[in-house]
Amino acid sequence: MKEIFGSPGGSLAAKVRTLAPSMTRSMQRVAEAVANDPAGCAALTVTGLAELTGTSEATVVRTARLLGYPGYRDLRLALAGLAAQQQSGRAPAITTDIAVDDPIADVVTKLAYEEQQTLADTAAGLDTVQLGAAVTALAGARRTDVYGIGASGLVAQDLTQKLLRIGLIAHAHSDPHLAVTNAVQLRSGDVAIAITHSGSTGDVIEPLRVAFEHGATTVAITGRPDSSVTQYADHVLTTSTSRESELRPAAMSSRTSQLLVVDCLFVGVAQRTYESAAPALAASYEALAHRHRSISR
Repeated sequence: MKEIFGSPGGSLAAKVRTLAPSMTRSMQRVAEAVANDPAGCAALTVTGLAELTGTSEATVVRTARLLGYPGYRDLRLALAGLAAQQQSGRAPAITTDIAVDDPIADVVTKLAYEEQQTLADTAAGLDTVQLGAAVTALAGARRTDVYGIGASGLVAQDLTQKLLRIGLIAHAHSDPHLAVTNAVQLRSGDVAIAITHSGSTGDVIEPLRVAFEHGATTVAITGRPDSSVTQYADHVLTTSTSRESELRPAAMSSRTSQLLVVDCLFVGVAQRTYESAAPALAASYEALAHRHRSISR
């Protein structure tokens, strides 16, 4: 049986959020029901859950399969296990909804918990085969271009700065026109990476499409594995996000998971290129230290 929960409750809810856009409305009702009340749903037969959600038995089974289970029986057993974990007290009793009048100490606790869940969900859902293939492509690339807009643009800059520090040629593009004109220059042996949580950002998809059509190896880092950006990606790395709220927009939570994927890529590339990466890192540290000494004088 495939395990999708990770930490109690959090990973199932994250899975539902990630896959919701690809579900029909009736499937969404089933998925939301099992995520919100695993104990209650575990006690129901497939017919009972269908009646509870106003759907059909076939819809319940299709939803279970989309969530990663061979059938409803397997999902029901996993829900029972999750419910037992929650009742035993191993699941943190923390709600991450932040109210306007919350004390700052509660804000810190809620945000820290949400960040931990987001990272755990992303790590649990990350396809290491796809990650390894992306690392291999990056380690041997003549040049890497990274596309991102807004908060994803900050993550794109973070990745390129890391690659530059180990001696690789990398560029971050947040201007869509420059991104496309640079993508035209890419070819086999180059890598293009698109970072977009929604997977539908046109200014990111277009340069990735151009790079893909010119023969570059393409990678998509997205929270929507079935989105438009993935049709031009040789490798897809899926991120997870926490629930969006009024005081915590999606850009904040998506950036957390994107940065984890970026760090995994960077460390993997540094491992593959250690003989050249280590001296490059040492040289960059020395250059920064020298600059600091010069300014301090």
